[in-house]
Amino acid sequence: MENDDADLARRIGARLNTLRAERSLTLDQLAELSGVSRAMISRVERGEASPTAALLARLCSALGVSLSVFFATSGAEVSPLARRADQPVWRDPESGYLRRVVSPGGTGSRVDVVEVEFPAGAEVRFPGQQASRSQSQHVWLFEGEMELSVGEAVHRLAAGDCLFMNVGDVHGFRNPTDKPARYAVIIDLGHR
Repeated sequence: MENDDADLARRIGARLNTLRAERSLTLDQLAELSGVSRAMISRVERGEASPTAALLARLCSALGVSLSVFFATSGAEVSPLARRADQPVWRDPESGYLRRVVSPGGTGSRVDVVEVEFPAGAEVRFPGQQASRSQSQHVWLFEGEMELSVGEAVHRLAAGDCLFMNVGDVHGFRNPTDKPARYAVIIDLGHR
């Protein structure tokens, strides 16, 4: 398993480096845009550090991509069908939440669909990111309970509930129970 984690860290680092280069951003520029230190970005790009969900969200926001776009397999054949076995999966090393990109990549769609399994008692905090203001999302809870901090409000969701929000207003996800939660995130990427 350790080799899988190291391989994933290297792939995340290479993808971050590629996206930064495509935007002609220096490490210092990305650090300023994201609020993530230059040293941490460098460690992630070299595969020496596995970013948390909050850190990766800040970097993606600064790069103008969603997490789904970040994890999309470049160079893969475009298909309107995404088989479960081929859907990219990532586990946040800090909270343990598991994120699966359900929607087919490379189709040009402005909508991403993500499935999340959120462990009991876990929490992820996000600083509001201005770069994400053009994106909105629905969170549709299938199982369990979740608390979402959006703007100044805290919303408690039960199974079947759906909450709409601007991605830039999201400050945190928390599972306040002793049971895991499972939900879908449907993201409107806005203009690309």
